[in-house]
Amino acid sequence: MGVCMIRVWFVILVTSLFLMGTVNVQAEEPSLRSDDSREVMQIFNDKAEDEALSRELADEKKHKILFFMGTGLLVLLFSTAYFGISMVVFNKKVFVPHMVSAGLTITLGLAHAVTAMVWFFPF
Repeated sequence: MGVCMIRVWFVILVTSLFLMGTVNVQAEEPSLRSDDSREVMQIFNDKAEDEALSRELADEKKHKILFFMGTGLLVLLFSTAYFGISMVVFNKKVFVPHMVSAGLTITLGLAHAVTAMVWFFPF
């Protein structure tokens, strides 16, 4: 029983000396961590720049979509005016196409306005 107790005390002594050695090594690391923190911050800055670039590309795509919606809106608006003028001035029977193009103009106009508000109005 005496030999077993000596072994236990020996293991405890070696383990405590080992742990004291690791504590000293950990105490010396803060000078290295300042360099590590710069590297970590650089990674986050790079990521933020990448996200800003992707947002710029997304904004460009959004502007293109709104441009095409606006172009379609102008075409529908001019066709509505054309059919309306044809009915009044030239007495043509184009009431149904006039109403269809007017309905599509209103619908696309609302969609264009809502899309622009959602994408670009700062909430």
